[in-house]
Amino acid sequence: MQTKIQKWGNSLALRIPKSFAINVNLRQNEPVDLTIDKEKIIITPIRGKEYSLNDLLESVSENNLHGELDTGTPVGKEIW
Repeated sequence: MQTKIQKWGNSLALRIPKSFAINVNLRQNEPVDLTIDKEKIIITPIRGKEYSLNDLLESVSENNLHGELDTGTPVGKEIW
């Protein structure tokens, strides 16, 4: 597929066709990493690690479990 580089403010912009974005699961406002390799521009989505509640709970142990925390007396209409 051919497309055209266009001006966007003081920068250059490239529109990514929807079919390409869907193919690599790229979403609007998602951060990407740009690199250059042998005169080629490589765009790589930056994916954060996803956690499940079970994965997080498995890492709880006696060593990292904390006790209760006293936040003081109620200051509003809290019911304790």
